[in-house]
Amino acid sequence: MLKRIILSTAVLAFCSLPLAAQEMGGMHMGKDVSMTGQVVDLSCFTTTGASGPSHKACATACAKSGMPLAILGDDGKLYMMASPKPADPQNSRLLPFVEQKVKVTGSVLESHGVNMVTIKTIAAAT
Repeated sequence: MLKRIILSTAVLAFCSLPLAAQEMGGMHMGKDVSMTGQVVDLSCFTTTGASGPSHKACATACAKSGMPLAILGDDGKLYMMASPKPADPQNSRLLPFVEQKVKVTGSVLESHGVNMVTIKTIAAAT
């Protein structure tokens, strides 16, 4: 009887592993993309519409004080930065490109009305 219980438990655990892996993987999975857009100071852009070269000094100061940067994609959508690692802020990756056009490769996930991008590569757009 004990052997049957152990065997049944092992079979059940083995069969449930793919389901658990699928659920956990889905939280961080996205569609691989290559996109261009402008790095913006999220606070000023969303509240006052401020962006562009004349806003660079303000956006840089805001980003250094902890305000999030985002990418305004050429598709008109705002993309927040994400990382697969916990406690891994992404402002430092965007800071050199504040209020400039960039080309990004990475994965995009839309969740709860928010567009998130995990950056693989980023460079100034030409």
